[in-house]
Amino acid sequence: MEKSLRENVEVKRATYGDKTVLRHLLELYNYDFSEFNNADVDEHGLFGYSYLDHYWVQENRHPFLIRVAGKHAGFALVKEKVQEGRLSAFFMAEFFVMRKYRGQGISDVAACSLFALHPGDWTISETGNNQPAQRFWRKVIDRYTGGNFEEIQADGWDGVIQTFTSESRSPIAEYEVGD
Repeated sequence: MEKSLRENVEVKRATYGDKTVLRHLLELYNYDFSEFNNADVDEHGLFGYSYLDHYWVQENRHPFLIRVAGKHAGFALVKEKVQEGRLSAFFMAEFFVMRKYRGQGISDVAACSLFALHPGDWTISETGNNQPAQRFWRKVIDRYTGGNFEEIQADGWDGVIQTFTSESRSPIAEYEVGD
């Protein structure tokens, strides 16, 4: 991917006015994810996302839109896990980049931008049957941390979990993406 295109990846916090766009992108995400979770649409032809409203009323939830050259390309939903009154880790609740923008390093830049925006401990999990997501997150986290991450399988979770610590830095200037 050309550097100029990487510089056109923008990750911005979604405002309440962006909620409809985010809801529509969630439908595309859920459509893609139905391959792995076997979900069906409801009687209105929608998958829905029951936690969307929480991202505007709970302080520990952060919605983001991903844009490329000014065009909507995806979103991320980040949660802060708080234990005993303090932040214990950031959690990537949902992450989606439209198919048109995949395989170009855009997802890498967006993910690393989110890590840099939220320095601290991170947890990312993928379902056991979602091999593409597992490959993506292993690759991005490995490159971002220089291999300094842990992957575990937790009781009660059919999949893998990566844990690592991020730093506040410029992900585009310091992170070389690759496919």
